[in-house]
Amino acid sequence: MKLIVKKTESIEGEAIIPGSKSHTIRAFIFASLAEGKSKITNALESGDTEAAINACSVLGAKIEKKSEGEFEVVGFNGSPKISDNKINTLNSGTTTNLIASVACLSDKKIVIDGDDSIRKRPMQPLLTALNNLGATVMSINNNGCPPIEVGGRLKGGRTELSCVSSQYLSSLLISCPLAPENTEIIVKNICEKPYIEMTLKWLDELGIKYDNENFDKIIIYGKQRYNCFEKSIPKDWSSATFLLAAGVLLGRDIIIRGLDLEDSQADKLVLDYIRKLGADIKIEKECIIVNKSKLIGCELDLNNTPDALPAIAVLACHAEGRTIIKNIAHARIKETDRINVMAQELSKMDAKVEEMDEGLIIEHSVLKGAKVKGRNDHRIVMALSLAGLIAEGETIIDTADAVNVTFPGYVKLMRKLGANMEVIRC
Repeated sequence: MKLIVKKTESIEGEAIIPGSKSHTIRAFIFASLAEGKSKITNALESGDTEAAINACSVLGAKIEKKSEGEFEVVGFNGSPKISDNKINTLNSGTTTNLIASVACLSDKKIVIDGDDSIRKRPMQPLLTALNNLGATVMSINNNGCPPIEVGGRLKGGRTELSCVSSQYLSSLLISCPLAPENTEIIVKNICEKPYIEMTLKWLDELGIKYDNENFDKIIIYGKQRYNCFEKSIPKDWSSATFLLAAGVLLGRDIIIRGLDLEDSQADKLVLDYIRKLGADIKIEKECIIVNKSKLIGCELDLNNTPDALPAIAVLACHAEGRTIIKNIAHARIKETDRINVMAQELSKMDAKVEEMDEGLIIEHSVLKGAKVKGRNDHRIVMALSLAGLIAEGETIIDTADAVNVTFPGYVKLMRKLGANMEVIRC
């Protein structure tokens, strides 16, 4: 599908954000590892969460949808009962990484694979750590990427982990409490720390014992278990990023409801970034109100929030002067190399953008509509749609169906707010 976007003068209205992808995937995995029946409400239903449900089901969880966003999960009590020899994680990097360690709780061999994007996602630091901890895990193509074959049970022990993706450490934190021995992880090159803190908060809520020595060393005690739980999934700050950015570009009292400022999600830091750029934002008890704003370029460190890069890059085009987006080399190992892709695609729209090893330098730019590539990356597609709303003429974005990975209702919601965009089938 293609997304056709035309310049829009203003948008207004209320927006309700879907449930958090990161929390939803963790909820399904923790519930699957638990003993008994767990209840999950306000879950995100999207391509990524479908991947998590499929993966957990293959490992033996019984997952039943009760109503929109509401699921019951009967877990396999820490001992996967594998029903197939392959798990298809679709386009979900989070599911791929987190489920790899879960599969190591069984002796049975299983292959974990996904789409072409997943087959380019590096996993070697996680694979090395799992092998150090007693499991047997290998990249079938010997390139450190999926497909991977898992066989041999996780035991525990000591390992170093290069944490260039938070998902590597989160994966171990989720599964190592169920290992027969204690686990000691020496953490190197830590990135995306708030996502690790999110996983640790889940462990706290579920009564898991561990010692965290300032994220330099984490000790996870073995022979523990997960009990069933009930959890309402918070709204997704990563998805809200695009609504916040749209409000800053075009908004007349855009009202965003349901976001929890106290939640552990990393992308709530987007509020700080856009305020630093000069955005007009009001935070009230039940909502956030955003208005069109004059933005001024600045320097932004996005190390904790790589998912925010595409949207922030578009705001940087709108800002007067120069914006430097830095310390985000790990954005190159997401669904796409998001540093390179945003530089390429915004350049097609006449953006003044320079690619650095670890970020972007963007000057104020008057954007022009163009044919651009979404690269099957949901956040690239949504960011380019924002660029299209402020560009002269028409912008055509391919692979528009990628937004279904995390935000299936994005285009419908934006149209309701007054955005001039529509999806057409190729």
